[in-house]
Amino acid sequence: MGKNATLLLCRAVVLACISLPAVTAAQSRADPALAAFIAKIRSVDNHSHANSIAPGDSDADALALDGIPFALPVTMRPDNPVWLAAYKALYKYPHADLSETHMKDLRASMQSVSKREGSNFPTWILNQVKTEVLLANRIAMGPGLPTPRFRWVSYVDALLLPLSTKAEATMSPDKEKLYPLEEKLFRRYLGNLKLSSTPSTLESYLTTVVTPTLESQRRAGCLAVKFEAAYLRPLDFGYVSPAAASAIYDKYSRGGEPSHAEYKMLQDFLFRYIGREAGRLGMAVHIHSFEAFGNAYSAAGADPILLESAFNDPALSKTTFVIIHGGGIFASHTTAMLWKPNVYADMSMMTLAYTPAKLAEVLRGWLTQYPEKVMFGSDAFALGPDAGWELSAWISAKNGRTALAIALTEMMRNGEVSRPRAEEIATMVLRTNASRLYGLGLN
Repeated sequence: MGKNATLLLCRAVVLACISLPAVTAAQSRADPALAAFIAKIRSVDNHSHANSIAPGDSDADALALDGIPFALPVTMRPDNPVWLAAYKALYKYPHADLSETHMKDLRASMQSVSKREGSNFPTWILNQVKTEVLLANRIAMGPGLPTPRFRWVSYVDALLLPLSTKAEATMSPDKEKLYPLEEKLFRRYLGNLKLSSTPSTLESYLTTVVTPTLESQRRAGCLAVKFEAAYLRPLDFGYVSPAAASAIYDKYSRGGEPSHAEYKMLQDFLFRYIGREAGRLGMAVHIHSFEAFGNAYSAAGADPILLESAFNDPALSKTTFVIIHGGGIFASHTTAMLWKPNVYADMSMMTLAYTPAKLAEVLRGWLTQYPEKVMFGSDAFALGPDAGWELSAWISAKNGRTALAIALTEMMRNGEVSRPRAEEIATMVLRTNASRLYGLGLN
């Protein structure tokens, strides 16, 4: 998901005055030996918004939430003690509060580390949070994000929108700001192909824009494509025949505004086409599914069960889908979707928005059924000038590992798994499930 640093964190972080408890209640629920084992695993992060070292890093997000108002949950507010813990762990911050006077020391330490590490700063972050490979959801990769530690996940929603979106943008205040961002990315994709306008027919659009764009991304090392569609429409991508989609595309390819119903049909067709092509090219399809963000965001439209007809489509049987953020409040629906042979889920964003205890409940539901389909993800992103993406990466790693330890401890205590099996599952979730899915070759 795109996020704006100033919007999410604001200057309150430098004024917060908080203290850190020695041992959290969540940690005390986990078996100490198991927690220690989990803490040592070098993870694969399935979903992040890692920044490059490029000034401004304009390639970071397709849908940055600039100017879209919403309130942060308590777990993500700057007075949560976990922020202070992150500063202490990453920058050896010696104080027990975040007063303005002490923040000067913190900023000096942060600048010192950044200067010392230079282009290696993003890799330094991975080393601090014990992440071996991180999948970065970006428009394009950039300086300081070298393979094999950093791997690319591209954005493809723009390819769903080859026609005018002026009418679609009037549907809500949020969409009024988001659709122009997709238009900008769409024009960039056309420019990459040396095209100044969209082709006149759907067939030519597919063969000269969609497929070449996906093939180019794959050649550049892209492991997966990402849909943020829930910010723009519900996830109910139904089946639409090529003839029906072609009639809509051909009617409006040279101007005019398709109705909402017409545009939905075209998007439905294009979603499944992109999914098939991604599968053919060996790229997974990541889909945002969470209850946020934005005051006009439709949580109901992000329910992963809306994707069931696409998951069941025989034409998409060779495409692997990953429910990013695990469906959030619809995590039980994600459990039902894990029964599909080509569906996985990650815990990203829940590692920030939920407490470890709440996340542990979600994980236990998944792990008791399909532990081989569950992956760690941080959703690490920059929250402001005093909180780069390293802060949320550290917090997500801490919360995710704690939640996993709690879930597996409860499973051991109830006789559902042995200790060796719990350790095996922990390794699967944090590392080997993603390695197998993306062909990373990690043990």
